[in-house]
Formats: sequence, C-alpha cells, structure tokens
Amino acid sequence: MQVFHYHLVTNKVRQVEARYLGKLGFGLVGRHGRIADDLTSYESGVSWEELDRTGFKLRLSELERGSVNVVVQPGQWELPRLDHLGIALDEDDFAATIERAAELDLRVQDHGGRRTFVATNGGFRLEVHPPREWLEDLLEAGREFRLGELHLRADDPDLKARALAEILGLVPAGTAVAIGNAVVRFLPGGPQGRPQLEAELFL
Repeated sequence: MQVFHYHLVTNKVRQVEARYLGKLGFGLVGRHGRIADDLTSYESGVSWEELDRTGFKLRLSELERGSVNVVVQPGQWELPRLDHLGIALDEDDFAATIERAAELDLRVQDHGGRRTFVATNGGFRLEVHPPREWLEDLLEAGREFRLGELHLRADDPDLKARALAEILGLVPAGTAVAIGNAVVRFLPGGPQGRPQLEAELFL
C-alpha cells in the first residue's frame, strides 16, 4: 500500500506548477486542456507564452519525480486544496477497500477499468489501483525519490483521518494515517470540505 499521487485544485496553477518544477525538481509530464473544442496536450518544452498565443485553456498540469505524481487543476482556491489521493494496493487490499466502501455506503466510480475513485466522508476522494504495469514502474522509482509526509489543514482533522483510515482498513495515530512508507497528517485550522495543502516531506 503506497501513496503515489495527489491531485490539487488552485487558482494559482502556474505558481504552484513553478514551485514543483523549480524548487522541488519535478519534471513536467504534460499540460492537458483544449484549444477551442479540440482536446490537446503539450509536453515539456512549450512555454506558457506559446500556449497563451494559441488560446490554450488548461484542464490540468501533471508533474512527476521519482514515485510521486502530482496533478494541479484550475479551481477557485488560492491555496491548493486536495481533490484526491492516489493509492497503490495489492489485489487483496484493493478488493477489501472496494468492499469496505460498499459497506460504508460510499460512492465508488469506475472509469473504464483504468481508474477507480472512492468517496470519503472527509471531503476528498481516493483513487485506488490494484497492481498495474505502469504503476509498478512508477513505484520502482521510489528508491530515488518518494513521499514521506503530506500535511493537510482541515476543519476537523480527527474526522478526516478516520475517514481516510476506515476505507483503507488502517488505524489512525491521532490525526495521522500511515499508508505504507508515507504519513498523511491532518492539521487544525483548515477549511471545511477539501483539506488544504500545508506541507510535503520528500525522501
């Protein structure tokens, strides 16, 4: 069980993207969006100035380093908020997670067998994956760079931690949940609904 991905929403996409690319050394996988009615994607090497001239409207920016994949999506909040966490599971844990979600009467969305989302009672979702070849390749890169801790501000840290742990069959340690080698820690003083990104520790 491992956290490999998180998806953030902010109205400061370019600034947040620049932080990951510059300060944190991530690489740009691609910027995905549309020009008029046509869906399109651009890899690293195309500047924002060039994209602006084409009329490109961003849907999301995808960044990656080691075993950490981060997506930044335009939204209403200045400080980034968490839409969902991506969790890699083995076959048994994946099946058990889906079963627990059903028992808890939580919404499960399957996107064509490629991605499965599980709602939580904490204002965010989980993107859960059984073993997949592309995911195994990504996790292998964790020897070089991986997520150690993710700190999120929330209105009710205890509730958020319990909601996350319950679905994954884990036991929270206060307001922190250990998921494989990473810890997701909820801090007080945050907004209602989606928790707000406070800090990351990479190893």
